[in-house]
Amino acid sequence: MQVLSKVIQFNTNGEIDIIDLTRELSSIVAKSAVKNGVLSANTIGSTGALTTIEYESGVLDDFKQILHKLIPKGAGYKHDFIDSNAHSHLRASLIGPSISISIIDGKLQLGTWQQPVFVCLDVRPRSRRVAVTIVGE
Repeated sequence: MQVLSKVIQFNTNGEIDIIDLTRELSSIVAKSAVKNGVLSANTIGSTGALTTIEYESGVLDDFKQILHKLIPKGAGYKHDFIDSNAHSHLRASLIGPSISISIIDGKLQLGTWQQPVFVCLDVRPRSRRVAVTIVGE
């Protein structure tokens, strides 16, 4: 059994910036030499999230629109009295901080139109980190 851990870092442009992580995660798997196992990734921070989506402009715009509708900015949230980003924390909690993807025959098991993405939900550009752990053989 092998365990590999790595932290990837990148910059975001702020509110609902969606970063495709497919190449980065696939590269980590390829370098790990793990043939069968699981990749687990989690965002380090409370205003970012991880999920999978079809990384296509229409779907990305739809995703942004639904987040604006479900958890609108400036809706009188109590946390806004502290730093005006309550909607960022709530959206991140709704989407979730982590994903797990199976590795079979040395490749991430993703559907044709399924890409793992990081979603920046904060109100400003930031430097972000995602912890990646691969366990397998």
